[in-house]
Amino acid sequence: MSRLKDLFKRVGPGIITGAADDDPSGIATYSQAGAQFGLNMLWTVVLTWPLMVAVQSISARIGRVTGRGLAANLAEVFPRRFVGLLVGLLFGANAVNIGADLSAMGAAAQLVLGGNRHFYTIGFAVVSLLAVVLVPYHRYVGYLKWLTFSLFAYVGVVFTVQIDWLAVLQGVVLPRFAITGESLTLVVAVFGTTISPYLFFWQSSEEVEEEEADPDAGPLIDHPEQAPRELTRIGWETWLGMGFSNLVAFFIILTTAVTLHASGQTDIQTSEQAAAALKPIAGEWSFMLFSLGIIGTGLLAIPVLAGSAAYAVGEVRGWRTGLERTPREAGPFYVVLGVAILLGVAIDFTPLDPIKALFWSAVLNGVITVPIMAAMLVVASRPKQMGAFVATIGQRVLGWTATAVMAAAAVAMFVLM
Repeated sequence: MSRLKDLFKRVGPGIITGAADDDPSGIATYSQAGAQFGLNMLWTVVLTWPLMVAVQSISARIGRVTGRGLAANLAEVFPRRFVGLLVGLLFGANAVNIGADLSAMGAAAQLVLGGNRHFYTIGFAVVSLLAVVLVPYHRYVGYLKWLTFSLFAYVGVVFTVQIDWLAVLQGVVLPRFAITGESLTLVVAVFGTTISPYLFFWQSSEEVEEEEADPDAGPLIDHPEQAPRELTRIGWETWLGMGFSNLVAFFIILTTAVTLHASGQTDIQTSEQAAAALKPIAGEWSFMLFSLGIIGTGLLAIPVLAGSAAYAVGEVRGWRTGLERTPREAGPFYVVLGVAILLGVAIDFTPLDPIKALFWSAVLNGVITVPIMAAMLVVASRPKQMGAFVATIGQRVLGWTATAVMAAAAVAMFVLM
């Protein structure tokens, strides 16, 4: 038991980043994939696992080696206007994502408790903002780790439903679906909600937070003797975190494929329809279980979305950043974080349907990830930035493969739409 506790204490950015990837936007997108195309979209989360590991381990490596976040490193390599454009796209996408997540959380609470959805949405926003501002990172990160367990609700279906595993294997290896604008839009959405740009900035900056919180640690470029231990930790932690993320995504698609798609419900319009996918697990309690999953993952994802935007803006502007710092020490950083959440609340008062907003925020992420990922790979390959710790050949091959795959999917989507 003590060894398990020690392991739980050691894991950090990689696990939290992976769990935050399965936010309400991810749940909605994966649910739509399973409902619309059945088992034929399972291949997407299998394909993206190694690609996701590569790009996330590169982002973590940049932070741990240089002692600076991703945006700060980008600003040293590329023209400031170009980096400002990338950060602006990230901020906009994150605000939409936060708004969609908060709306889904409010709708989920309304399903269980009744009342006004907007009231719950505002409440979740206030709780998330106060927690980030008032609780130091080293304590807050512990709460985030526990919220990751809410994702196990979506794995339970494998123990309760009779599944044709041969058909599942076929969906992974030999999927059957027409290549249309609609299907490619969904593929881009799955890619975008799985390999999301905010995760790059978050994991890179949290590696810096972890290093600064340890008095014996330092940037690897200055303390190369720490490299074997730290790079090994980043490697296994990222494989584990992204594996956990994609395993949950796999079972969300599988759950909706064998329930909603099998019953002819191929278009998820409301939270109630998405909740129906969990009826095999909890029967009449499925709405409650789905709601808890939405709320738990939302509480985990909101700080990551808002925090990654604040890190990116603050690093480009040269501000003091960090969740370990107080608002007095890093005022502008917390202002950006708060503005991102407030914009998310404002989006909840628009006519956008929460489930559709979640889906389209994933599509937006799938498009803007491409230039951000390419720029990150350039930074990770530069000895001037990384010293002796440039990204490995394997990381670069997989990273550029991920960039090419996502770019091709986005271009094809626009052509066929």
